[in-house]
Parts: sequence; C-alpha cells; structure tokens
Amino acid sequence: MRVEPAGIDGVLLFLPTPHRDDRGLFTRTFDEAIGEKHGVTGFLQDSQSRSRQGTIRGMHGRGGRGEAKLVRCARGAVHDVLVDARPDSPTFGRVESFRLDDETFATLYVPPGLLHGFQALTEQADVCYRIDREHDPAEDLAVRYDDAELAIAWPQPVTVVSARDAGAGSWAALKSTLERSP
Repeated sequence: MRVEPAGIDGVLLFLPTPHRDDRGLFTRTFDEAIGEKHGVTGFLQDSQSRSRQGTIRGMHGRGGRGEAKLVRCARGAVHDVLVDARPDSPTFGRVESFRLDDETFATLYVPPGLLHGFQALTEQADVCYRIDREHDPAEDLAVRYDDAELAIAWPQPVTVVSARDAGAGSWAALKSTLERSP
C-alpha cells in the first residue's frame, strides 16, 4: 500500500494494491500499522451511503474538535471534494478533488476541520466512511455545493441534492464565523 500526500495540508491518499486473478480480486483497504505510521488512528464508527448517478452529498463538516474520516468508494465511482476550513492552515480555503472508485480502492484520509462532499458518477455509488468521533448534530457545518466563491467543478449535471444541502449557507458566511472563532 502506497500513501501519498495531497495538496491540502494533512490530507493523505492510501493506494492499495489489488491482487487480481480469474476469480476476481482481493485488496486490503486499510492497514492499521501503515495508518499509525502516518498518524491515522482511533476510528470509532463506520458508515455507508448509496447514491444515484448525479447525486451530490455535501459540503459537510464538523465544528468543535472536528472529525477525521477515512473515505472510500466500495461500489461505482465518485468525484470527491474537500475544502480546507481550518483558519490556521496554510491551505485554508483550498478546494481539492479526487476520483474514488471500486477499481483503485483508494482511501482518502480527511483530517479534522475540512468540508467534504461528493458526486456519484455511476448508476449507483456506495461510499464508506470510517469516522473517529460520534456524531453530534449540534456541531454540523454545511456550505452549498454550488457556492460561487468555492467554484467547485462538478463533472456531471446535478440530479439530486437533499433539502439540507440545498439550504446550506455560503462559504463567505462560514469563513467569517471560523475566522472569528477562538
């Protein structure tokens, strides 16, 4: 398994080596020893979503201590997007995207303090999340997926967005709040 740093400070991409033969394939999607070597430890819950093609989920984050995630696409493919929402980060405000799919089995490490979202690129896409904290709805953060300042380039027409995501605030409003926080 290779581990590559991304353009946003602290983000890592874990790239396994699938072993393929006439039966199909086998791959290790995460290895605790390799994770520990890169400071990735302590995950408490696993979650999974299934989305139809064109669906966007996001852009979501957590306030307070934030939350770290390991994100991978177990079925299909997604266009995965991160926004650095850490005011003290050298990459604050940077947007970066990744293709996650069931061919490469790449796993994205998302450190606390980032916004995360994705668009399903295939008829169905299953995304698996390993999260290091219990969910506290009072700490939820959200920014509209089509915020003009972020200018996220979604690769396909948007087919479905939740009411919550459609009603999310702007990046400018969240940025102002984050920059004023202690």
